[in-house]
Amino acid sequence: MGDTTILGAGEMGAALARALLRGGSSLTIWNRTAARAAALVNEGASLAPGAAAAVSASPIVIVCVSNYAATREILQTPAVAAGLAGRVLVQLSTGTPQEARELGAWAREQGADYVDGAILAWPRQIGGPSAVILASGEEPALARADAALRLLAGGLTPMGAELGSSAALFAAVLAYLAMRWIGICHGARICEVEGLGVAGFGEVLAGLSGVLAEDARHMGEVIASGRFDRPESTLATAGGDVARLVQHAREAGIDGEVPRFAASLFRRAIDAGHGAEEHAALIKVLRGAA
Repeated sequence: MGDTTILGAGEMGAALARALLRGGSSLTIWNRTAARAAALVNEGASLAPGAAAAVSASPIVIVCVSNYAATREILQTPAVAAGLAGRVLVQLSTGTPQEARELGAWAREQGADYVDGAILAWPRQIGGPSAVILASGEEPALARADAALRLLAGGLTPMGAELGSSAALFAAVLAYLAMRWIGICHGARICEVEGLGVAGFGEVLAGLSGVLAEDARHMGEVIASGRFDRPESTLATAGGDVARLVQHAREAGIDGEVPRFAASLFRRAIDAGHGAEEHAALIKVLRGAA
């Protein structure tokens, strides 16, 4: 019996596999399309002829496929499900907190320990110090999976026994990232139409990383404490700045959907009486509070 099995050899699954191989693990791999796992076999992995054989090959079974529906399609075939007893199942596919809880309950019914994880890294970062994996599960399950997960991410972060915690925090981070990616693209359009270098814009943002990190920490603390009444700059001031982005989009002839959306949220918060408060008082609008 080997150390670890990975089900899924897509970009992230392959990155996980290579990190385990670099760490000296004996690895079994399975993928629906066997040809996609050929390179990993050349690098030292053993290719299982089927998902059931892959599960039976190792005490730790890591799943990294497109989503929980794909995971269930693989695991809930009778032969695969029967092989899970006594093993620790580590789900690293993307899903919701409710999906994590449901899959965990099902895995326990099959006699498996269960860890629900969320990857906060690009494939190229897997196995390095900057990669973060959030891991939820009962302590015995986390302990069994610990050595393998630490080969995958220098920033392994145990989230406790509540199985939805990792997926929930992943969703929170993704909400931030989605708005950030959209904002960067709108900023790039501004640079393009005004004759500025987009690469230089990226460098300016990189140089602001420390300031942005401090702001993220500050906003988290303000929202957690509910102390919105000590602003360095008010929500009304920021709302005026964002409204000018709408004006600029109109003048420059570029798509104004992004600034219009942002400006509408700020306007709702200002109209609700929060203009003199911190920017983070936008949370009151999202909560539905007046």
